[in-house]
Amino acid sequence: MIAPPSATPLSGDITVRSRRAFESKDGRIASGTLETEIGQSRWEFFNNGEIIHVLSGAMTVQCDRGEEVLLSPGHTAYFPIGWTGTWTVHERLRKVFVVYNASSSTARPPKAKASSSQVRGLGFGR
Repeated sequence: MIAPPSATPLSGDITVRSRRAFESKDGRIASGTLETEIGQSRWEFFNNGEIIHVLSGAMTVQCDRGEEVLLSPGHTAYFPIGWTGTWTVHERLRKVFVVYNASSSTARPPKAKASSSQVRGLGFGR
């Protein structure tokens, strides 16, 4: 079973509700929905990456050494393996997620990208 990326709350306990709707037979891909309350957390995508689509709410993501990017309903974001930074949820956020692992035999994390263009390579769209 694929584990979610590592997140550490920075603003106290954050209530999170999730439902996993799919997991591949090889355990390398999982998807579902997640709802989280207001708060700030540090995310480290060392072994897995994630693609999200925001359904409701708003949050700011900031890659280490990068600029802040606001995500709101209709935005899609890609967090590649190796991405590290903070997520600040400003209002209750509901998202669809796909978590993936490239391969159990190649689980070496690449260096995190520092440029905001990598974060913006998220395929923003409405």
